[in-house]
Amino acid sequence: MNGTDDSVLVRVEGRAAYLTLNRPKALNALTHTMVRRIDEALTTWERDPVVEAVVLTGAGERGLCAGGDIRAIHNDARDGDGSASAAFWRDEYRLNARIARYPKPYVAVMDGIVMGGGVGVSAHGGFRIVTERSRVAMPETGIGFVPDVGGTYLLARVPGELGTHLALTGVAVGASDAQHCDLADHCIPSESLPQLLDDLAHAPVGEVLGRYTREAPPGELAEARAWIDACYAADTVEEIIERLLDHGDSAAKQAAETLLTRSPTALKVTLVALRRARRLGVLENVLNQEYRVSCAALATPDLVEGIRAQVIDKDRTPRWSPPTLAEVTVADVERFFAPLGERELGLAVPDIARGSFWG
Repeated sequence: MNGTDDSVLVRVEGRAAYLTLNRPKALNALTHTMVRRIDEALTTWERDPVVEAVVLTGAGERGLCAGGDIRAIHNDARDGDGSASAAFWRDEYRLNARIARYPKPYVAVMDGIVMGGGVGVSAHGGFRIVTERSRVAMPETGIGFVPDVGGTYLLARVPGELGTHLALTGVAVGASDAQHCDLADHCIPSESLPQLLDDLAHAPVGEVLGRYTREAPPGELAEARAWIDACYAADTVEEIIERLLDHGDSAAKQAAETLLTRSPTALKVTLVALRRARRLGVLENVLNQEYRVSCAALATPDLVEGIRAQVIDKDRTPRWSPPTLAEVTVADVERFFAPLGERELGLAVPDIARGSFWG
């Protein structure tokens, strides 16, 4: 690895080791180099008796991480053979699983924007901190993609159909709703973060968090649970949208209108991925499925088109192919889940997780 690369800052102070995602101009979007650097640091600290906890933060004022470097994925899918993206996801998903099983306290500071790959390096940790500034989302359907980095695992486990709502619409939630959906544990005022980070170098994680945890500002999802559960329990995306439009709640209608702007293929694949994730059990099994789905997406027009419209040209008018839900067939969806043979991610379920749905 390039020793001069500073996209992830690494330091140890007292009893804590600190990882800082350091691409603030790109809202700390993850590159393959960053994933490898995080993994190398976790390997070193796992064996270091001085390090008692690992703390993840993001540089700059805007947030922890906006996701993976989708410009690179766009260019690879459009001009390359997809192998660079597949290699990135292979290492990224393995890192997500490692974070979930890490033997030392892993503290993720989810301040500001936390999306996509940013959720993957934070929400699988043992201690997930949100603030009044947090906006947490898996917005993949808006770029013709499907929630990954263990996102379908996390959202499949959310009470009722709240996770289905978040996965299909890609809407961002604040601190209280993130806690309600078990994407975060502790809400701490953003102004307290500098002192909290300093204190973690000198005292156990649980003790420090106890000093600063406060009640989160009120959320919205708990009150919306009735219409969300009623509408998103449907078997197909078409029926979900029909129920949303017929429900009468203005928020339900708004959700339907949002869905109608998303990639029809990505919506259908996401719904199937979520439903299957509920049956797959542990995180590793779901990540193996997500890897199949992500690799399949590289060969579809919607991923390139979605990133073009949202990030490259920013015209916000993607031309999806097929353009309607009715034109996306069962066969179109099923091929996203086709086995990859020798190219499978192949994450094994650790012995500690066998027989446990939680993992």
